[in-house]
Amino acid sequence: MMQKQPYSENFFKSQRDGSRSSAQVIIPMLIDLIQPPRVIDIGCGVGGWLAAFSEAGITRIRGVDGSYVNRELLFFPEEFFTEHDLREPYHDSQQYDLAISLEVGEHLPAEKADTLVDTLTGLAPVVLFSAAIPYTAGVNQLNDQWQDYWAEKFQQRGYLAVDYIRKEVWNNPAVAFWYAQNMLLYVREDYLQSHPPLLREHEKTSLNQLNILHPQMLTDMGLTRWFMLVKRLPFTVNRLIKKRFIGRKV
Repeated sequence: MMQKQPYSENFFKSQRDGSRSSAQVIIPMLIDLIQPPRVIDIGCGVGGWLAAFSEAGITRIRGVDGSYVNRELLFFPEEFFTEHDLREPYHDSQQYDLAISLEVGEHLPAEKADTLVDTLTGLAPVVLFSAAIPYTAGVNQLNDQWQDYWAEKFQQRGYLAVDYIRKEVWNNPAVAFWYAQNMLLYVREDYLQSHPPLLREHEKTSLNQLNILHPQMLTDMGLTRWFMLVKRLPFTVNRLIKKRFIGRKV
C-alpha cells in the first residue's frame, strides 16, 4: 500500500472480517510448521492477522503500514505499529522469524516491487506472501501479477517457494479466496535445509503450477473479464479451457 492513497475507513472495515476468519484458519498451520515466536506484518492495515497471531500466543509482533491507517481501528496495541511509506525500504532493529505481506504488493508501483521483496527478505528467513493476480478488482491495483512473477524475485534473493497453504485451504469457506489463490511461503534456502517439514513441502511444490485461479474469482469477475483473462493464459491452458467450458474446436 502506498502513502497518500485513498484507503478509507470503509476500505479497511471491508477487509477485517475476511482477514480475521482466514487468519484463524491459517495461523495454526503456520505455528505447526514453523513455530514463529516473532512476527512482522508489512502492510498490516488494521492488523487482523497480527491480532490472530496474538490470540494464538505469539505476542512479539510488529505492524508496519502508512499514515492512511486509522489507529483507532487497530486490532492490536498501537505501540506495536510503525508508520512507514512502503515504497521505501524498511529496516528493523531486530530480526523476526516470520515476515508476512498479504495483498499489499499489487498496491505498490511496479518499480517498487523489488523494494518490497528486499524489505521482507531482510526481516525474516520465512515470508508469508500473497498479492493480487491480473484482473483483480480493487483499490489502487497498480501491479497485479501472476504468482511466478513474485516467486522469481524471491528466488533471486535465495528464497524458495513452498506451496503448502493453498492446497490445505482451497475449499475452506472461512478462508477468503484471494488468500487460497495467492498465498505462498518463501523460505531462505539455508533455513529450508535445516527444517525438514518445510523442506518436504518445498519438494512437493511444482514451480510450473504456481499460477492458479480460484473459481470464486471467476464468479466475481463475470464472463466478460473472464474471457479476457483466458486470452492472457498460456496457449495450452487457453486451449484446454475453451475445449472444456466453451465447447470450441481447437
